[in-house]
Amino acid sequence: MDIAPLTRNPYGDFVGNVTGIDLTKTMTDRQVAAIEAGMDRFAVLIFHGQHFDDDTQLAFSRNFGELEISSGGEMSKPEDRRLKLEMADISNLDRDNKPRAADDRVRLNALGNRLWHSDASFRAIPAKYSLLSARVVPGAGGNTEFADMRAAHDALDDRTKAEIEPLVTEHSNAYSRETIGFPKEDYGQRNQDKLRPVRQSLVRIHPVTGRKSLYLSAHIGTIVGWPVPEARAFIRDLMEHATQPQFVHAHVWRPWDLAIWDNRTTMHRARRYDDLHEVRDMRRSTIRGDAVTAPQQQAA
Repeated sequence: MDIAPLTRNPYGDFVGNVTGIDLTKTMTDRQVAAIEAGMDRFAVLIFHGQHFDDDTQLAFSRNFGELEISSGGEMSKPEDRRLKLEMADISNLDRDNKPRAADDRVRLNALGNRLWHSDASFRAIPAKYSLLSARVVPGAGGNTEFADMRAAHDALDDRTKAEIEPLVTEHSNAYSRETIGFPKEDYGQRNQDKLRPVRQSLVRIHPVTGRKSLYLSAHIGTIVGWPVPEARAFIRDLMEHATQPQFVHAHVWRPWDLAIWDNRTTMHRARRYDDLHEVRDMRRSTIRGDAVTAPQQQAA
C-alpha cells in the first residue's frame, strides 16, 4: 500500500491518494494500522477501484470501530428505507431506485448535505470516520469538497486562538435544516428527542497527533453563554475563514471510489448536480466516536 499526497496547504499534507490495496478483502492488522496512520497524517484518504457491495463495505468499516446508525435511517419509516440502518443513503433515489421528484421531502431534506458540516456533530458522542462509496456518479457535478480544520486553526491569529479555546457550541440537526427552510416541527413529535441540542467544544485536540482543529458544522446553533445573533455571526466568520480555497480539496468522483475522512478534523459538503435527471448513488458507513467533547448535563 502506498499513500501519495493529493493536496498540500501551507500547514501540512491534506488528502492522500492510496494505491496497492483491495479493501473488499479481509484486512490484516498491519493494513488497518497503516490506514489509520494515513488518516492521522492526511485526514482524508481516497481509494479508487474498490468494488464494494453493502456487506463488504460494512465489514471493512468495522475494522475502525463500532458502526453508527444513520440519522436519516433513524428518523425515517421502515417502509421508506432503501438501505440497511447502518448505511446512510447518500443518493437521490427512492425505494424503487428512481430519482426523487422535485418536491419530495427526503430530497429537500438531503439538500442540507450541501452545507459545510461534520457528520453526526449533533450527537453527544460525535462521529469519528465516515466512509463514502461511489456506486453511480452523475455526468457532471456532485463533487464532494473537504476543508482542513487543522490548517484553519493553525492559520488563526493568536488572539482568536485564545478566545475560542474555551468556547462550547450547541449542535442539532434541526439547526442545519432550518437554514434550508425546515422548521423543527416538520420532523414530527416522535423525532423531537433526536433534535435536542448537544454540546461540543469549538476546539478539538487529535488524540494521536495532539494537533488542534476547529470543530465547526452547519449543525451549530449557538455558543454557550453568548446571545444567539452574536454567536451565529461569529460562527459564520469562522466558517468563512475555514473554507478558504487554500484549506479546501474538491474530489471529483469516479464509480467505485471510496473516500474516508476524519470528522474530528475536517468539514465537507456535497456540490450541486442535476438530481432530477441523473443518478448519484453514494453509500456511507460511519464509525462512532468514543468520547464526548464537552459536558452534556446542562445542554438545552
